[in-house]
Amino acid sequence: MTTEHPDCPLCRRSEESILWQDPLCRIERAGGEERARFAGYCRVIWHGHVAEMTDLSASERRHLMQVVFAVEAALRALLRPDKINLASLGNQVPHMHWHVIPRWRDDGYFPASIWTPAQAPGVRRTWPETAVLRTSIERILAEEGAGA
Repeated sequence: MTTEHPDCPLCRRSEESILWQDPLCRIERAGGEERARFAGYCRVIWHGHVAEMTDLSASERRHLMQVVFAVEAALRALLRPDKINLASLGNQVPHMHWHVIPRWRDDGYFPASIWTPAQAPGVRRTWPETAVLRTSIERILAEEGAGA
């Protein structure tokens, strides 16, 4: 079932953080401290309230992953990170979403997860311009036939 839940933070959309969306999902920039610590950190969020990938149809899963991979490709091209972390946990918020996190060896957490204690102060990087990131994502999605 893909109904929205009023208590779910991911069912509520924050228009100022949305980079791109279509009828099925959206891409949001991470907010708060996550945004400040990790340049380019995005979430790909399914619009409907479902908890697991297998709650989606095969075509919906393919579409969601095309969007995740487009975000990864755009961030790699624009930011040149040492690594991209992809994660879909949902333990705290059981609403289907993927974290797309550019990582650098000097980010203060590397090689551990961003959800562990920092190992060093880390270098802060600048986010790509929103319009540039959006255009890059849209171009990649169009090339793969997954655009809105």
